[in-house]
Amino acid sequence: MGKLDGRVVLVTGAARGQGEQEARLFAAEGARVVLADVLDDAGEALAKELTEGLGEGRAVYVHLDVTREEDWTAAVALAKERFGKIDGLVNNAGILRFNELLSTPLEEFQAIVSVNQTGCFLGIRTVAPEIAAAGGGTIVNTASYTGLTGMAGVGAYAASKHAVLGLTRVAALELAARNIRVNAVCPGAIDTPMSNPEGVDPASTAGLYRKLVPLGRIGRPDEVAALALFLTGEDSAYITGQPFVIDGGWLAGVSIL
Repeated sequence: MGKLDGRVVLVTGAARGQGEQEARLFAAEGARVVLADVLDDAGEALAKELTEGLGEGRAVYVHLDVTREEDWTAAVALAKERFGKIDGLVNNAGILRFNELLSTPLEEFQAIVSVNQTGCFLGIRTVAPEIAAAGGGTIVNTASYTGLTGMAGVGAYAASKHAVLGLTRVAALELAARNIRVNAVCPGAIDTPMSNPEGVDPASTAGLYRKLVPLGRIGRPDEVAALALFLTGEDSAYITGQPFVIDGGWLAGVSIL
């Protein structure tokens, strides 16, 4: 018996990285998963793999640009057509750009905010009524370690992730009466295509993480997926409105030892 038996969960940014691992884990735990992304080939391949491995009707892919209201509407319509309801959402889609604030073009700042912040808002606004209609459920927003502190070189990203935490807290307050819990995962350094677009072997940067991270290594996307599963399942039934840091202890402080 899976932890998500009978659940229908929409995961954005599901074609790779953390979203892919969340989709895989949720499906393995019994959920029917709507994989949403703009990377159509990878998303469709993953949906096919999950369906062939776990059975017909376990996964479906939908093209979803999280900045477009019409894409959200279409994704919800497809989910209801295939699975009859939605009772879970993981707002995972996001983008990252490295730049000093004074060198950041307005267009770059706005693009990051559009995906990371506005995309999260649109997801909550569009899907929450469907979750309520299904009798309640969960929303998990992907924020970041940088949503709780600063980090030079990622100012636009950090600003957008601070905003995600604000949305999470307000949504938790406003949606509790509809039996919807809303929480956020706050990953630190995780080895994904977004943070490591060149595919650099983590072993080559191991020395850096041994200095920065108390647990001495970069995180894995499946570890973030496990946290998202906890927040989506009944094990977290009395938790809402909270940020959950998963960073190997990075945020704890600086060690001189």
